[in-house]
Amino acid sequence: MPELPEVAGLAGFLEEHLRGSRVQKVQIVSFAVLKTADPPYTALEGSTVAGVRRFGKFICIDTDGPSLVFHLARAGWVRFTDSPTDTQLRLGKSHIAARITFDGPHGRHGIDLTEAGTKKSLAVYVVRDPQDVPGIAALGPDPFSAAFDADALAELLGSSSQQIKGLLRSQSVIAGIGNAYSDEILHAARISPFAIAKSLDRGTVQVLYDAIHSILGTALAEAAGKPPSELKDVKRSHMRVHARTGEACPVCGDTVREVSFADTALQYCPTCQTHGKILADRRTSKFLK
Repeated sequence: MPELPEVAGLAGFLEEHLRGSRVQKVQIVSFAVLKTADPPYTALEGSTVAGVRRFGKFICIDTDGPSLVFHLARAGWVRFTDSPTDTQLRLGKSHIAARITFDGPHGRHGIDLTEAGTKKSLAVYVVRDPQDVPGIAALGPDPFSAAFDADALAELLGSSSQQIKGLLRSQSVIAGIGNAYSDEILHAARISPFAIAKSLDRGTVQVLYDAIHSILGTALAEAAGKPPSELKDVKRSHMRVHARTGEACPVCGDTVREVSFADTALQYCPTCQTHGKILADRRTSKFLK
């Protein structure tokens, strides 16, 4: 799933290539992906792109008419082309959920919103205001907003009995962090993924805050300027524990372990994060704190 750094990279790339372009044609290939009806998606056609923004994991293409907002979910992605075709796509016949073509000062461009797999969660909204999208309206603070400092994080954690892994992934608490970067942040902060949020002392909260900015900041810098076709590889290349089950921790050399859930998994280093304890799989036993 693309998270804050990749979504920011996508938004920056689209901003650079689409600003000032006219929306030529919008094709919704899977009507399940379209979550709004008013204004109609055809209202985008003929409008001019005013800019591209990120809200958490949402990308918003603003125009002088309505805004096009999309969320890539777990298996969605953006395919960008400098030579889009005018072929009329058939409903439900490919992994393409939507196609938008643009004509502007830098020539013609096109983006396909694609989704792999059978579980379809990619979402597209055409709205007058991005805050009309429920998921955007419910977002917590962005990790790089001025209001999000260590004190704000301490306040968020201090009232929560949730495990820290789940809290970091909660978009209504902090916007943009998902499964992969929460693994990386907790590893960098040397915190167990199952530590209870309100149990963290002020010093540990500061370490966590610094890890959020360090991990995401590095990933943002690496994603900047990359085309969509390269962003997935950039993400994978700098992961230390996420998706590294069975490999050696690059910090201490211990074996990276995994806890599996029904439809996802987390990775961690016992030596770095749990004082050597192995966390049990929730599917078969209780967590070890």
